[in-house]
Amino acid sequence: MQDIFLSGSPGHLWTSILAGVCGLLIGSFLNVVIYRLPKMMQRESDNYVANANGVPPPHTSRYNLLLPRSACPHCQQPVTAMHNIPLLSYLWLRGRCAHCRTAIPASYPAVELLTALAAGALIWHFGLNLTGISAVVLTCFLIVLSVIDLRTFLLPDDLTLPLLWLGLLLNLNGLFAPLGAAVIGAAAGYLALWVIFWIFKLLTGKEGMGQGDFKLLAALGAWLGWQALPFVLLFASCMGAIVGIVLLALKKHRADTPIPFGPYLAAGGLLALLYGNMIVDF
Repeated sequence: MQDIFLSGSPGHLWTSILAGVCGLLIGSFLNVVIYRLPKMMQRESDNYVANANGVPPPHTSRYNLLLPRSACPHCQQPVTAMHNIPLLSYLWLRGRCAHCRTAIPASYPAVELLTALAAGALIWHFGLNLTGISAVVLTCFLIVLSVIDLRTFLLPDDLTLPLLWLGLLLNLNGLFAPLGAAVIGAAAGYLALWVIFWIFKLLTGKEGMGQGDFKLLAALGAWLGWQALPFVLLFASCMGAIVGIVLLALKKHRADTPIPFGPYLAAGGLLALLYGNMIVDF
């Protein structure tokens, strides 16, 4: 698929701006996924344990990404359409619930704004084509995974595994990397962190990371090819170490408190997506 507009043309600029506006709407849905998916997983786990123990399931009401309607977590008042306009409603309500005036977490508009900026920048970089749209999809997955990991230390299989398979499918014709490099990248991404995990566990007796990190790096390898993995892993490790040291110095973090690794892998993957060829050549 060819670019609809050439980079730098007025049409391309407006296309990127429109992509940013669509990104606001997508970001609003990403907030729903970020909030509800961990709860859906917990409800499923609770019901499974109850069934295994022969007791009635604790969760019987319908709860998914569409139902029930979005509501204030504090007062349970449903959010109206006027109060659900991405970013603008947050500014209009001054960051508070329209009914109980409880503060709305700043992460909601932050996710919407980040998604909008990412969508506009990626369409500007790649063009309005299969590559650009796919890059936006990858970035949306990475945003959701990063925020969920920051909040819960989880990287759900419901996101990492579809992301891995989608990367392999898109690379059937070498959209981001040759298919062989993508397959090797998926395997190498998983095995690299699996080996590090077991070396650390054998040396210390502790688990240094979760298996969701293995699958996320495997997914990035499936999208970007094995050549991008050394940079992604090095960038994530360095950034994680720097942030950890800063938090320790500010006494906002204990040495034995885990740090989510997913956001750093995601950031490294995004950089490799944008500048992969330059990075590999370097």
